[in-house]
Amino acid sequence: AAVGVTSWGLIKYLVLELAKTRKAKVNNLREFAPLAQDDDWELITAGQRVQVVRKKGHGGALEFGTTVVSAADGSIAGLLGASPGASTAVSAMLDVLERCFPSRIGTWESKLKDLVPSYGVDLSDNPSLLEDLRLYTNRTLGLD
Repeated sequence: AAVGVTSWGLIKYLVLELAKTRKAKVNNLREFAPLAQDDDWELITAGQRVQVVRKKGHGGALEFGTTVVSAADGSIAGLLGASPGASTAVSAMLDVLERCFPSRIGTWESKLKDLVPSYGVDLSDNPSLLEDLRLYTNRTLGLD
C-alpha cells in the first residue's frame, strides 16, 4: 500500500494507459509514425507491464527496469519488470544461467563467448572490442 501512496504519478499513468481508447492509442503512434492511419493498425496485447516492488522497512519500494528472480536452488527463474524485451533478453538469460547453473557456467564459457563476444568483458576497459561490436552491429542492422 505504501508504494501506491508514494507513487501516485506512476499509478495514475498506468491507469490512464489502460483506459485509453483505440483512437487515443493510434494517436500516440503518430508521435513516431506521423502518417499512421487508424485502419492500418491492428492493436494486440503484446505483453503486460509489471513493476517490481521490493520489501523495504514496513512497506515496499518501487523499482524500475528488469529483474531476474530465481529460487535459491536455481530450479526456477523468472523475468519481471517494466521492459523485459529484446533490449534485455540476452543479459537476462546470461544472468539466469549464472544464477541457476553456477557449477556448470564455467564449462559453457567458451561457447558463451562465441555467442556473446563481450561476455565477461568490461567494454569500458576494452575499447577495441567495443568498436568491433559496434561495427558488427551496424553492419548486421544495415546502419552503416
